Amino acid sequence: MFIALFAALTITVQLSAHYNPDHHPTFTSFDAPGAATGNGFGTVALSINPAGAIMGYYNDANAVFHGFLRARDATIATFDPPGSAFTIPGSINPAGTIAGFYFDVDFVPHGFLRARDGTFTTFDLPAGSFVVTSGPPSINPEGAITGTYLDASFGPRGFLHAPDGTFTTFNAPDASGTFANSINPAGAIAGNYFDASLAPHGYLRAPDGTFTTFDVPGAGTGAFQGTGLFGVGINAVGAIAGTYTDASNVVHGFLRTRDGTITTYDPPGSVGTFADSINPAGAITGSFTDASGTIHGFLREP
Repeated sequence: MFIALFAALTITVQLSAHYNPDHHPTFTSFDAPGAATGNGFGTVALSINPAGAIMGYYNDANAVFHGFLRARDATIATFDPPGSAFTIPGSINPAGTIAGFYFDVDFVPHGFLRARDGTFTTFDLPAGSFVVTSGPPSINPEGAITGTYLDASFGPRGFLHAPDGTFTTFNAPDASGTFANSINPAGAIAGNYFDASLAPHGYLRAPDGTFTTFDVPGAGTGAFQGTGLFGVGINAVGAIAGTYTDASNVVHGFLRTRDGTITTYDPPGSVGTFADSINPAGAITGSFTDASGTIHGFLREP
């Protein structure tokens, strides 16, 4: 039952020591060239870096997924790794390197890194631990990658792939399944886990491996309601941005500051908000669904 969620789980980020919650945010919506419109089609923004570059994916009229990169000047470039039949980027770091995954024509999954100059490097983790089985990975400035894999029982578990190739796996306390969404420069990881009732909760995994769990006020408590189901991002000082689902199964955005204070929000016109990433200036990016079912990217300025 977890597998159906994997493609929707997204992640990641570097966040802000300069964020000021007293500022009034503004929103800008955008769509990638070639993105189809209609119910379930459109543009999904996943990650923003300190320079304001935003990346994510869109689906075309044939329901094929491709990557996009939106520059600070609002120009948008689209991309696919060589041999990709289906591309899902995950996050962008300060250097402009994008980590993600793709499926080849035989539907075999692979990880990829896209450098700022547009060149690609592909990779696979050890057998049974593919980053691509569970959702896009997150990369920090040092090149450490976090994501989710399936164990032998098909249970989701988090992993940390260090720049030196060291591979560490983990599971949140009392979790029936753990998803690792985002890693910050210090190596702290944010994500969500499911309890025995299949309700999701947010967590922060410190670089030493200790866990702090949390729930957004107003989040539902039923199966697949709760905190962090569709993405969680973390900044350099431990502030976390993401989504929560209320008791009516409506999805909203949230921001959790380092001291644990939580603010919730939705862009104008949204009937479902998916907040994925926030940069050091406090700008949050993600996507929202309008009343027609069309998906749009959004940028929430601090």
